Amino acid sequence: MKATVVVTLKRGILDPQGQAVLHALGSLGYHGVTDVRMGKLIELDVAATDRAGAEVEVKAMCERLLANTIIEDYRIELVGERG
Repeated sequence: MKATVVVTLKRGILDPQGQAVLHALGSLGYHGVTDVRMGKLIELDVAATDRAGAEVEVKAMCERLLANTIIEDYRIELVGERG
């Protein structure tokens, strides 16, 4: 089963990298952008064959390693079967 995890900073947490990109975009003439939030995308290929099992396993990975749940939110997307 393929899984995608999107990790972003929680709203209200300062995002210095996002602010740097926002300012750079403004310097390049892209003035229509009002906010930038940076994050990370993690793609996993897990051995679980059923969606429920894969979701439980990936959620445990996020809670223990992939996301700092104090300051980050994460979203899991199960993409489909391996192969």
